[in-house]
Amino acid sequence: MKATVLAFGLSALALGACVPQTAQKPKQMPGPVLTIAEAKAQASEQRKDEMLRELATCESGGHGEADRPIYGFRGMFVGRFQFMPRTVMAYVQQRDGRSLSFQEAKELAHDYDQAKELAKYMIFEQGRINDWPACSRKLGLVQQVAEIKSTQ
Repeated sequence: MKATVLAFGLSALALGACVPQTAQKPKQMPGPVLTIAEAKAQASEQRKDEMLRELATCESGGHGEADRPIYGFRGMFVGRFQFMPRTVMAYVQQRDGRSLSFQEAKELAHDYDQAKELAKYMIFEQGRINDWPACSRKLGLVQQVAEIKSTQ
């Protein structure tokens, strides 16, 4: 009788463990799926932005927007990237075909995002790495730019 009760108990336990399986929804990938080319382009842009953050920090001691204007060498250089206003005027004219006043050039140089885009243009499209001679050497910009361009 003990064997029957034990067998019956084990059978009940085994049946209780059988739970009907419901179909599971397939897992969805988070966010949009990128092509390989899109992922490479995104990674390249992120490397460029990181390099420009390093350059801004080297030139002015920080990156991003500043709560007050940044000047270097008695006001001759302006903003996080320490642009000369005439340099801003020349490269905006070359890149966009628009003329800036001296004051507009200073304002652009103080706007981190606009200045970063101008520096990116100068470095990656015009090859003007050495316009920041001390920080270019210190940060190894020639090598960084070559590495970034090789992955594009």
